[in-house]
Amino acid sequence: MPLAAIISKPQKPELRTILPELIAWLSARDYHYLVDPDSACYIDAADPIEREDMPEHKPDLVIVLGGDGTLLSAARAFAKTTVPILSVNLGSLGFLTEIPLAEMYMMLDAWCENCASIELRSMMRIELFRDGRPFQKWDALNDAVVAKGAIARMANFTVQLDGQFVATFRADGVIVSTPTGSTAYSLAANGPIVMASVNAMVVTPICPHLLTIRPIVVPGESTISVHLEGVPSQTFLTVDGQEAVEIHRGDSITCCRSEYSVHLLRLRPNGLFNVLRSKLKWG
Repeated sequence: MPLAAIISKPQKPELRTILPELIAWLSARDYHYLVDPDSACYIDAADPIEREDMPEHKPDLVIVLGGDGTLLSAARAFAKTTVPILSVNLGSLGFLTEIPLAEMYMMLDAWCENCASIELRSMMRIELFRDGRPFQKWDALNDAVVAKGAIARMANFTVQLDGQFVATFRADGVIVSTPTGSTAYSLAANGPIVMASVNAMVVTPICPHLLTIRPIVVPGESTISVHLEGVPSQTFLTVDGQEAVEIHRGDSITCCRSEYSVHLLRLRPNGLFNVLRSKLKWG
């Protein structure tokens, strides 16, 4: 029997109604299901499965109920699989979770009838080096952000592209994003919108001291290195806005295209521009 994994956003009271209806829909179509702890608390389910352990159960489909943050968490958990993810928007903005709740069952019907398309979104491999050695690594769908914490003090950043020097500048931080992440923090920092199908990465300075330092779009096969000098206290590397590690003086970060991709279920083409018109009030 097919198996669906359900991942939910915490603190969404409406899920007390949505989840029982979804589980009834799945059961009527002979689907087994498993839920994460955030879903289990809404339906009093026993034996919830942690998100990072769900891929071991080899579900046929992942249903994400929440916002972009919930999807990013699910994407990292299933990064090494080809399991398609259906992301249903229960948040406010939702650039990634473009399926509204009203269309969830239409999307599920399309999946069951093999009519839904699967869109591949490239991920980015992020690696932190400390004392010249690999220290920690991640695969991210959106971005890597190196920025100060609570203390309002700039840091010195040196950016290299494939080992070639690009620039050294003072700024509040630097964002390296995938095309998917170009509509996240990078967009708020005046970065460009890049279509997900474009093989590229974006380097966006955060409030640089020089107005001539601008965002750069680089080839997707590039390796981007960010080196920090004179790091102020409470400077962090944040991955997808959810996982963070404090940066030390002399640390460096490299970003390149990951070998993994996220598989998103889509009902119709041109989803990005539908979202931009809806969320950003384009004409």
